[in-house]
Amino acid sequence: MGSSPSPTIYIPEQWLEATESIAYSTMPPIALICGAKNCGKTTFSRHLLNVLLHKYSEVAYLDTDVGQPEFTPPGFLSLTIVHEVTPDLTIPCLKTPERCLFFGDISSKRDPSTYLSYVFAIYDYYQKEYCGSDMGENPRRIKLPLIVNTPGWVKGVGYDVLVDMLKYICPTHVVKISISAESKNLPAGEFWLDGEHDGTINLIDINSAHQDSLNRSVLVQKDARLLRDLRIMAYFRQCFSSDSNISTIKELAHALASHCPYEVPIASIKIRHLHCEVPSSEIFYGLNATIVGLAVDSVGSENLPWCLGLGIVKGIDSVKGVLYVITPVPHSSLEKVNLLLQGYIQIPACLLQVQGCISPYMSANTLITS
Repeated sequence: MGSSPSPTIYIPEQWLEATESIAYSTMPPIALICGAKNCGKTTFSRHLLNVLLHKYSEVAYLDTDVGQPEFTPPGFLSLTIVHEVTPDLTIPCLKTPERCLFFGDISSKRDPSTYLSYVFAIYDYYQKEYCGSDMGENPRRIKLPLIVNTPGWVKGVGYDVLVDMLKYICPTHVVKISISAESKNLPAGEFWLDGEHDGTINLIDINSAHQDSLNRSVLVQKDARLLRDLRIMAYFRQCFSSDSNISTIKELAHALASHCPYEVPIASIKIRHLHCEVPSSEIFYGLNATIVGLAVDSVGSENLPWCLGLGIVKGIDSVKGVLYVITPVPHSSLEKVNLLLQGYIQIPACLLQVQGCISPYMSANTLITS
């Protein structure tokens, strides 16, 4: 029985040994965590992050799980630099990432090639900012340890995507978490290397921490939709000060409905629909009352706009030529935004169904952003 950093979290001895071996390797590690859905990747990643923070002053966290991200609302791939230990592993927390891209969906299934290009772009940023290059025997000097969190979709196309990620990132450590249902697990060994052993990679096989009386792994069934809605609501709760009296869904719905939005001139921005084509005549019909990524349009062939956060389009005044947008992104950052990205991340239905709530879309009082 391993020790636990949180009263309701069980960290088995096998996990403790794995995190210690990664944290106290001779060089700052790049550790990629993979395995089937609900096998414990998030809990292991959080625990590893805490262990690394006892050795390093800061740790990089590359989150590629767009459905259940660690530090952002759903739909994002992000790189976050973490400075503080998380005292309770049961409580997810939002952090402002150093760099993020808005994929706009909860799975890579709809567009795996774009998803991979986003993963590679963020990893390239990490390499540029936090790794050095030598021309000698050690071509990569890691300055900051990195944890890579991956989705639980490990079959079919999901497996192919994971293999491509592993080949591109070339982690120093790969943690593969298995469950008792063998058919759901990843293949044995260094499956992404086509049978060629690589002595520079530390492959760590561990079992899921959730066991029943017969020592079989027990998948913890999480309500993924509810968790996503809660994270979106927590994100937009940041529009208000921490001491605001907002503790229920009803109070948040009323607060958002009456919140003063930003007035954004339509002529000053571009609108891009992700994963689908929308006729120009229908753009604004589809944009009203939706969640959008607030991005800075890039220049160059890659065309991957860094995103600064999310906004809710409360309304559109085509006569005045303005959009009304609610967002917790600070005004200083909003001044850089010139692109709205619309995907499939939606306003939680519970916010739109609060009885007695005024229209959550339009407000007469606005802030001018330009």
